[in-house]
Amino acid sequence: MRPSRTPPGRGPTARPRVRPPVPPRPRSPRARARAALAVFAVLALAAVTACAGAPALGPGGPGRAGDLPLKATTPKAGRPVDTARWLLEDEPASLDLDTQGSSAGRIVLTNVCERLYQLRPDMSVKPWLVTRESRPDPTTLVLGLRKGVTFHDGSPMTARDVLWSLKRHADPDMEQADEFENVRKMSVTGRHEITVEFRRPDALFTKALAGDAGLVYDREAVRRAGKDFGTAGQRDACSGPYRLTNWRSGDSITIERYAGYHGRKPLTRRVEFRWATDSALVNAMTTGAADGVYAESPNTAAALYGKKKLTQYYGPSTSTLTLIPTERGGLADPSVRKALSLALDRKGIARSGYGGLVEPWAANVGSGAWGYERPVFAAAQRKLASLAPERPDAEDLARAKKLVKQASKAPQEPVVIGTDASQGRTVVANAVRAALQRIGLRGQIKTVPTAQFEEFYSSPEARSDIDVLVGDWYISKSDPLGFYDNGLSKSPNNWVGFRDRSYDAALTKAQRTLDDARRARLTVAAQREFAEAAVWIPVAQVPSVLVLRGDLTGPPASMAYLYYPWAADLGRQPASRPGTGE
Repeated sequence: MRPSRTPPGRGPTARPRVRPPVPPRPRSPRARARAALAVFAVLALAAVTACAGAPALGPGGPGRAGDLPLKATTPKAGRPVDTARWLLEDEPASLDLDTQGSSAGRIVLTNVCERLYQLRPDMSVKPWLVTRESRPDPTTLVLGLRKGVTFHDGSPMTARDVLWSLKRHADPDMEQADEFENVRKMSVTGRHEITVEFRRPDALFTKALAGDAGLVYDREAVRRAGKDFGTAGQRDACSGPYRLTNWRSGDSITIERYAGYHGRKPLTRRVEFRWATDSALVNAMTTGAADGVYAESPNTAAALYGKKKLTQYYGPSTSTLTLIPTERGGLADPSVRKALSLALDRKGIARSGYGGLVEPWAANVGSGAWGYERPVFAAAQRKLASLAPERPDAEDLARAKKLVKQASKAPQEPVVIGTDASQGRTVVANAVRAALQRIGLRGQIKTVPTAQFEEFYSSPEARSDIDVLVGDWYISKSDPLGFYDNGLSKSPNNWVGFRDRSYDAALTKAQRTLDDARRARLTVAAQREFAEAAVWIPVAQVPSVLVLRGDLTGPPASMAYLYYPWAADLGRQPASRPGTGE
């Protein structure tokens, strides 16, 4: 499973001999130049009055992200809702995630289409359309399939539908193809059974089946739709708690409860999705034109903080703000990179750039990735604090200056920092420049339009004149191993040219290790090497933010909303008991 494919290109063209876990992708761009699309009619009036009341990012947030209560869930709903009005930050280009994945598409489709495994609100993974999993040997996975599942046209889900769906995902032209590169053969081996054979053990494959690689389609419905599958006006081909009933391009998407669903009946009958950007989204929530939104941008969350009749929930996420050194060479020396990390004021960035809605962080992957062995990963994260302090003290700066003096390739020219004009990234860029000055180096900021900035991720030519990128990154698997392949010698995301045989060996072994406890220890060891070499420089972890209006409750607050049927949990708070006030 993957994050948005907008805007970076497909996966790497060169790989280690052992398939690495899925390369993470940068998050969708948060600033859009185009005009906001239509939202609810009241927005036209609301835009005149509501925007001026939005708090500034600094004072408007809680001040310190460490004070945010990161909880995976919201209070359980107890009463039904007829129609919920939900906001997206974009209109999906397609609801066929094999051909064009996006966060907006996932937020809608995860309520409509089911996967073989399910990413739970606590970011753990469990079988879903799979009811039985066995491994006769380390390279064979046998999946027993749930009986009694029907697609939204009433036809039964069969093993052949599952196999067809997996083969479609594995097609080289599809988004999920690299999830299957370690697969040797897939076949139907029983009426309700699929068997997958691997070239070598693959520790992350079942986690991939909790993402887009595990979506199960009605093969006949997809064939009938042909090239139009996933576009406006087409039906879905899925078995989830909701069915797609209407998509009017440029206006709205509607999903309704599916009466034949095999699982628990959702409390909310219908969800209407519309989309808006920037201030229009804030206005819709503050004026009551919309009922809920997953605020993917910390800036949006900060603007909604403290608004009347709105409740914000903060959940674990894999997302981080991170500095990514490039091939240009200004940060080629690991001693200089480590010095920069020691001198960076992460606490100041969190407060000034994001209203306290991000948390200073010493690893390059957020705590939402800890889908297993949480105590092991939490302890490892704390141990990294000496390499990435929240706010540098005199001792940190002395160590940093010493590292610069010892560096064999300390930059003589200004280190060029690539960013766009968004407030958060601008604050990070200025903080990087200030940190460089503290250790006797010079920094220069290069600001480009957001569309051009996104090209930095995928194009060496586009980033050829910057030394470090102010990045925004997440992984979709709830396993830190899914991030640290960025440090492999042959990774296309290893721009700085980090080469370490022991690191490569540890990652390769972890990829083959099916036992969670052993894999966690191997991943933690690789994480330490990555951090000590400062291949990337962590800045902060970014929580998932859910904003609900009125007495709505129930959906997960964690980043699982991209892959879990969150609308099925949406409803109103339970009614108070008479005479108790409770």
